[in-house]
Amino acid sequence: MTDQNTTRESDKAYWSANVRIILVSLVIWAVVSFGFGILLRPALSGIAVGGTDLGFWFAQQGSILVFLALIFFYAWRMNTLDKEHGVEE
Repeated sequence: MTDQNTTRESDKAYWSANVRIILVSLVIWAVVSFGFGILLRPALSGIAVGGTDLGFWFAQQGSILVFLALIFFYAWRMNTLDKEHGVEE
C-alpha cells in the first residue's frame, strides 16, 4: 500500500507542478498580448520601439516573441520536471 500512496503523491506533485507552469505561462501570455497590446496601449504610446510605439509593437510582434519564448521555457521546464519525477523519455 505504501508504494501506491507514494506513487499517488508523486503523481499529484507532478501534475500540480505541470498545471502551475501552464497557468503561469498563460497569465504571462495574456498580460503581454491582451494587456500590453490592447489595454495598456495608450499608456505605452509614448515609448518608441523600432519607429513605432511600444503598445503597437507588443500587439504586432512582442506578443508573438513572448509566446515563442514561453514555448521554449515550457519545453525546458517540463524536461526538468520529468527528470525530477522519473518520467523522462
